[in-house]
Amino acid sequence: MGDLCAVVLAAGEGRRLRPLTDTVPKALCPVGNVPLLDLALARVAGFGLSGSADVAVNASYLGGQVVAHTGDRAHLSVEPDHPLGTSGGLGNLRDWIGGRGVLVGNADAYLAGGDPRDLLEGWDGETVRLLGQPVSETRPGLFSGHRFVGLSLLPWRRVRDLDATPTELVHTVWRPAEADGELEVVPFDGVFFDTGTPRDYLAANLHAAGGGNLVAGTVTGRCVRSVVGPGATVAGDVTDSVVWPGAVVAAGERLDHVIRAGRQLTVPGR
Repeated sequence: MGDLCAVVLAAGEGRRLRPLTDTVPKALCPVGNVPLLDLALARVAGFGLSGSADVAVNASYLGGQVVAHTGDRAHLSVEPDHPLGTSGGLGNLRDWIGGRGVLVGNADAYLAGGDPRDLLEGWDGETVRLLGQPVSETRPGLFSGHRFVGLSLLPWRRVRDLDATPTELVHTVWRPAEADGELEVVPFDGVFFDTGTPRDYLAANLHAAGGGNLVAGTVTGRCVRSVVGPGATVAGDVTDSVVWPGAVVAAGERLDHVIRAGRQLTVPGR
């Protein structure tokens, strides 16, 4: 798709997910035993975009892990000193974007059901589009009564002057386009979690499990509505929880609505 490219934003520090993100970048945190970054790359592939000519991934915090995990699946844009934000990250990629429209996806967005490709349907290449879900109450940060759910579509003319400095798209592109009457919200009727907090991260995992267990490790104890990662061992009792790859739940332990990483790190999810 020569007139469109995709950028997956994976440079963030994931501060609200700490201590889970002390050693693992948020983009590589697993949901349903699949790293969020892989889910995001699969999502843009659904638009017909794949490979380093058409898809870019930015990296900064614990960037070496993101670079190694991405490999040659996408063009890599490393921000070595600090994350440049959603707008600065695109500014750093202007030469690579090279006149094309841009599908921008947040790596930490979990989407299920619905069809994100509605975002592209009938697009004229001139307006800014956001994928959104209607919200009943009035609150800051909404767009025409919708909350943003992780995907936007930007014309080149809104990208070409972005600087590679720490800034956010909401300030440099979305709100200015809204003020100009050039922002459209495309409704998304599926399920969305931004996974930015332990509560939402856990909820996304439990949704991915579909009300049952999603087990890729070894369970000799009891597991109820939980996700168990590859190489993990569960000898205790786990309910409505996530056990990360390689993590351990010892015999006699009882976990309920938590995320377990390693042998002892336990993060409440409610």
